[in-house]
Amino acid sequence: MVSFVRRGTRLQGKQLAAWERLSGHYLVDVSRASGATSVDPGARLDAPATFGRRAPLTVEIGSGLGDAVVAAAAAAPERDFLALDVYRPGLSDLMRKADTAGAPNIRVIEANAPEVFGTLLAPGSVDEVWMFFPDPWPKKRHHKRRLVSPAFAELVARVLRPGGRWRLATDWEEYAEQMRATLDEVPAFTPANDGPDGWAPRFDGRIETGFERKGIAAGRVIRDLTYIRR
Repeated sequence: MVSFVRRGTRLQGKQLAAWERLSGHYLVDVSRASGATSVDPGARLDAPATFGRRAPLTVEIGSGLGDAVVAAAAAAPERDFLALDVYRPGLSDLMRKADTAGAPNIRVIEANAPEVFGTLLAPGSVDEVWMFFPDPWPKKRHHKRRLVSPAFAELVARVLRPGGRWRLATDWEEYAEQMRATLDEVPAFTPANDGPDGWAPRFDGRIETGFERKGIAAGRVIRDLTYIRR
C-alpha cells in the first residue's frame, strides 16, 4: 500500500548539517525490507525505550516540514510525538525546528506509513493519529493512491488504544467527503463529527500552517474529521 511518489532525498547545506547533527537524537533507525522507505515486517518499535519514558503517543502521518507537530510537541512536553514522512529534506527541517523549539519529545521515521502501522507499532500503543492535509490525488485515475481507505483504517484501528482518536483535515472537498463516507462505515470507529454540517470542529491542537493558508487563499474550505476507536 503506497500513497506517494517520493521526491528528491538529497541533502545539502543547512539541511545536511542539521541531519548530521540531530539525527542521532530524533531519527528512529528502522530495519528495512526491500526499499528505502520500507519496513522489515519483523521490526518492532519499543516506544518507551525510544523516548526514554512512558507517555501518551501521538503519531502524525505526512509531517511535511514539521510545523504542526513541532508546535504541538513544544506545547505538550508531557506527551510524545512520532512523525512519519518519506521526504528526507522535510524531516531534516523538522528536526532543526524541534531543536530550536526545545522539543526533545519528537522522533521521526522515514518510512511508508502503512508498513509502520501494519507491523512496526504495537497494537493499542498509540493515543492519537493525525493526518493533516494528505495528498488528495485529485485526478480520478489516481484516487486509488489516496491513503484513507477501509484497508488503511483497519491498520489505524490496530494501533490506537480504545478511546484513542484519529484526527484528519483536508482542504479538498471531494476528498473530505470520501474520507467521511469511508470512515463512517468502519466498525472499529465512532464518528465524532458534531460540528456544522457533519464535520468536526477545528482541532485546537492543529496550528495554521503555510500550506493551510495557501488553501484558504485559493478559496478552499478546510474540513476537519475526528474518529474515536471503539
